[in-house]
Amino acid sequence: MRRSEALLQSRPDVPSARLNPEMSDEERFQNTTLRPILQTQNNLFLAVFRHYISKHKNAYYALDSGAREVYIENAIQKDIKFRNALKGMIIGQFTLEEYGLYQQHSSALNKRMMQMVINRLKDQMQLFEEAALLQ
Repeated sequence: MRRSEALLQSRPDVPSARLNPEMSDEERFQNTTLRPILQTQNNLFLAVFRHYISKHKNAYYALDSGAREVYIENAIQKDIKFRNALKGMIIGQFTLEEYGLYQQHSSALNKRMMQMVINRLKDQMQLFEEAALLQ
């Protein structure tokens, strides 16, 4: 089986990712490619962020919930190495055709990807709390 076929077959169906003819190329790419990849990579994102927290002396756990959301945003928006690692985890799941589309709109798609990861981590903050309890 070719790499592209294997990647596409491994992706979950995301019923909430609707498509319509009026969508921009970026929105279509987000719904057909990014949403399934982010869902597939979710456990990896959680593990990587847990490691990020521990690498930064667990300061995250001393924060209240609002400050934790800001911490997540700052980690992804301001820590360029961390941001690039997350981007690589997503881009590495692209087919060659998807990578070609990504190259045409990389700036807008990078913003979308990182915002989606931020939202995903924020929505699952309780899982980081559980990880702290297990330490």
